[in-house]
Amino acid sequence: MTRKSGWFWSLATFVVLTDVVTKRLAEVALQPKHVPHEIVGDVLRFTLTYNTGAAFSTSLGDYSRWGFTIMATIVLVVLLRTLRTVDDQDAWQGAAIGLICGGAVGNLIDRLRHAAGVVDFIDVGLGDLRFWIFNVADMGVSVGAIMLAIAMLRAQPTPTNPTERIL
Repeated sequence: MTRKSGWFWSLATFVVLTDVVTKRLAEVALQPKHVPHEIVGDVLRFTLTYNTGAAFSTSLGDYSRWGFTIMATIVLVVLLRTLRTVDDQDAWQGAAIGLICGGAVGNLIDRLRHAAGVVDFIDVGLGDLRFWIFNVADMGVSVGAIMLAIAMLRAQPTPTNPTERIL
């Protein structure tokens, strides 16, 4: 197994399994929904919600469930094709794509499982100043996207002639 595929499969599997298990635990332990359970004071709370939209509660109205299912499937296909073009020794990009794919699959499982939406429960903030409620899959997608952006920025060739620089 190459470094790229080792990191990809390890992190994708870890994110999917952790996401599925934590969501099921949240559904059992955090009833009724929308009631905050303080974990670290008011900074970290677990609050069970169901998001029929996507990141940051983006919505496609009545088409959200299947629209985002189709989009996630397309993104997975594109990322898996991209992974094939990555150098076999590039663990960083393998890890980044693994995190994104693991997160996409985790949320896709929820969309296919029931119409209620994706289970979100991690609630971070201070008092009334709250971030969006999210889950482990969302963390995988976010961290993986940042890692992939860093990899892309690092891969851009540096101009040798100062007149070639773009301002």
